[in-house]
Amino acid sequence: MMKSMTGYGKGSCEREGRTLSVELKSVNNRFLDLNCKLPRNFLFLEDRLRKVLQRDLVRGRVDVFLTYEDKRELPREVQVDLRLCRGYADAAARAAEACGIPNDLTVSGLFRLPEIIRPAAPEEDPEELTALLDGALAEAAAALDRMRENEGRALCADLTARFATVRSLVEGIRARAPQVAEDLGARLKARVCEILDGVEVDEARLLNEVTFYADRVNIDEELTRLDSHIAQGLALLADGQPQGRKLDFLVQELNREANTICSKSNDQAVTAQALELKSEIEKIREQVQNVL
Repeated sequence: MMKSMTGYGKGSCEREGRTLSVELKSVNNRFLDLNCKLPRNFLFLEDRLRKVLQRDLVRGRVDVFLTYEDKRELPREVQVDLRLCRGYADAAARAAEACGIPNDLTVSGLFRLPEIIRPAAPEEDPEELTALLDGALAEAAAALDRMRENEGRALCADLTARFATVRSLVEGIRARAPQVAEDLGARLKARVCEILDGVEVDEARLLNEVTFYADRVNIDEELTRLDSHIAQGLALLADGQPQGRKLDFLVQELNREANTICSKSNDQAVTAQALELKSEIEKIREQVQNVL
């Protein structure tokens, strides 16, 4: 099944009053680019997280967000920076003496000063944190994959319709091509007769010239290659494997053939259809950028 590179997934895991949530947000990118934003106490698990995502994801820029909440009723210790306390106290005593004012610094006043006290973080069990991450990440990755599949189905339907439009335009150009050669021959003959002004025309030589110019504007090869590219594109859309890179290359080939037809064309109708063809191919290119 075709998948999009765009998606979002969230998962949570709760154990004994602790909750870990993982959010995954992905957009298109040529390669897999993981951007992890983890709480400090989960930094040791970043390598594990990356390996899991590298196993499940192929391409895309993926932002990873972890949020952790601990609601356990645990005894909490408060750490006091005694060295900093002494520094503040000494500074207050020196200021009072220098200025001739009472030193009214108290313990409660000290505790209001920056970085004097801070709550001590409870010890965390690495195995329990790992279990929380595994549970939340598995749920988030599954949700991301579901959204990518849903987006992929919509992409596949849109691309299939656009390839059908491209095929229709190619058929229109093919139907017009023989008339282009006839019109070219008629214009050349009329121009030669106008220039010679009554002088007898060498029909054999004129035929050679018409054939030469008709060959220069012949687009049969380009149309045949377009048919092949369209068939390959539809086959890739039907394939369940990641095909984004192949489709991207195929669109480049489609565009190359359309450009060649435009450069060869000296017919207004063919040029108009070729320009429309290029426009449709560009729309396919834009959509293909999101295909996994």
